[in-house]
Amino acid sequence: MTTIIIEDEKPSARLLQRKLQKLAIETDTMLHSVEEAINWFQNNPHPDLIFLDIQLSDGLSFEIFDVIDIKSAIIFTTAYDEYALRAFKLNSIDYLLKPIDEEDLEIAINKFKARQPKSEPMSLDLEMIKKMLVSPDVKSYKKRFTIKTGQHLKMINIEEVECFYSENKGTYLHTIDNRDYLLEGTLEQLETELDPKDFFRVSRKFIVPMKTIKDIVVYSNSRLKLILPTYKEDEVIVSRERVNDFKSWIG
Repeated sequence: MTTIIIEDEKPSARLLQRKLQKLAIETDTMLHSVEEAINWFQNNPHPDLIFLDIQLSDGLSFEIFDVIDIKSAIIFTTAYDEYALRAFKLNSIDYLLKPIDEEDLEIAINKFKARQPKSEPMSLDLEMIKKMLVSPDVKSYKKRFTIKTGQHLKMINIEEVECFYSENKGTYLHTIDNRDYLLEGTLEQLETELDPKDFFRVSRKFIVPMKTIKDIVVYSNSRLKLILPTYKEDEVIVSRERVNDFKSWIG
């Protein structure tokens, strides 16, 4: 049985490779992007079985099928939740939920081996799977900001943000390494672009991510004061009318 792994996270790919070795299945080929996978399939015979992640470094793995008529059986490896996984069940497709359990892996392999006739490809309704997993109703939130600094463009990932604030009619991004960058637009516009699970508009002046809140202090007039790692220019206060929503947000 020939197998390949398509997974953008190299440590995860190597871990799956080791787990397959325990089942006496050797996997020498590991691909990490849509582009790399397309190039490989165009120049190599298709394997019996593909372990396929959905989100790759340069896009969704479904884009491979737009170019290549895959002849292999597929076991999806995914971190999607149970609701989204209904797409696989409806199509009788195997999937392994990350982190991959060795027992589940063995069951999936045995299920593949028992499939008859082996010469027939699995029936995949890829369009339906894609629609269920990449629903247009699911909002896509900002992952990075591109900021002009002089004659250069600087990219700042959302994980680097300590807070957003407004000052003198400008909107600023403050990073965890204690730098400030001017953004286009307003806090109101920014609020709609950020994942509400991770960011909260605590006042007219500040939006903060949950992960950078070091301490919460009871403040005057039923308000709360937030302590952030490096931002010291002004007090970050949760306004009185937002305190209850803030408490629900931090859970």
